[in-house]
Amino acid sequence: MDFELNKTQKDIQKAVRDFTKGEFDKDLALELEKNHEFPKKIWQKAGEIGLIGVHFPEEYSGQGLGSLEDILVIEELCRGDSTIGSAVALSSFASELVLHYGTDEMKENFLPQVAEGKMLSAGAFTEPDHGSDITFMNTTAVKDGDEWVVNGVKTFITNGGLAGFYSVMCQTDPDAKPTYRGISLILVEADREGVSTMDVGNKMGIHMMSTTEVALKDVRVPLSNLIGEEGKGFYHVLHFFDESRIQVAAQALGIAQGAYDRAMDYVKKREQFGKKIAQFQVTQHKLADMATKLELSRLITYKAAWNFDQGRIDPKLTSMAKMYAARSAVEIADEAIQLLGGYGYMTEYEVERFYRDAKITEIYEGTKEIQKNTIASAIIGKLK
Repeated sequence: MDFELNKTQKDIQKAVRDFTKGEFDKDLALELEKNHEFPKKIWQKAGEIGLIGVHFPEEYSGQGLGSLEDILVIEELCRGDSTIGSAVALSSFASELVLHYGTDEMKENFLPQVAEGKMLSAGAFTEPDHGSDITFMNTTAVKDGDEWVVNGVKTFITNGGLAGFYSVMCQTDPDAKPTYRGISLILVEADREGVSTMDVGNKMGIHMMSTTEVALKDVRVPLSNLIGEEGKGFYHVLHFFDESRIQVAAQALGIAQGAYDRAMDYVKKREQFGKKIAQFQVTQHKLADMATKLELSRLITYKAAWNFDQGRIDPKLTSMAKMYAARSAVEIADEAIQLLGGYGYMTEYEVERFYRDAKITEIYEGTKEIQKNTIASAIIGKLK
């Protein structure tokens, strides 16, 4: 059992760290945050130097690496800045569905553009009336000649309105029992007639990322836009969640580390009652708790990624990683605000933004309650 990163992994870590130090600027982050603007130039540069889609094969402009290398990139991006980092890290969201299940033509058409920072991708799963329940879709896709006709509404879609394409969960067999066996995944290009988006409104955090409703009205796409097998869309998405939940865990880990870094820097410099805040035992205990949560989050997140790279699917482990890392990120960012006191509440000192950005990791890709359901189901097993 070796807990040491190899040279390639350490080089990736350093490259991303150097990138964030050179490209992430606090004043720019505050401006983009205020304007709810996607960090387009930084995203494009990240694509140009190969920081997006490192887990894609080389023929699709990736580096042929694995989930562990992918999450090292995500962690460092979000450590550098919780909002810019999250926006860049999730620019390729759900592209793995095309990577794992798409046709060769799909892969050639879309993956290089995603990896090179030329196109955003999006997964369209959640519906207004279903929330976390993806076992039945109101969105339908019906065959008409050599085309699918797609109708429905999706909501809370990350990168909506900016993405070049959507991987859409559709009910293709409404009579299937159970209903999830009638769900298929269909790739819908954003410029298809009948596709429209609307921003969901102001939200607590991740202000640089678009979150929209996506409406599909009589959208026609070729039958060849089917991703994977017909009627297997639910299973394809579950497999994707085992990868994406590790990515969200890494996002949470990076945000937590970034908040911790800023709090540590502050308490080492700030003086109260004639000595550094870091010299007070209460501060030291807070830092000890934060560091412990960070270490445990990193261990379980890295293990989940390593396990995925071994070709093993373990929903229990990926759910544990996401649940624990996300919860720790919220707690660590909250404690960082407390350590900075009044300054922690001020936008200029960043940790309040890290706190707001951390919270979403407990919600998307399955709420913490959904993760607990998955974990409990695995550890209890089938009851006789």
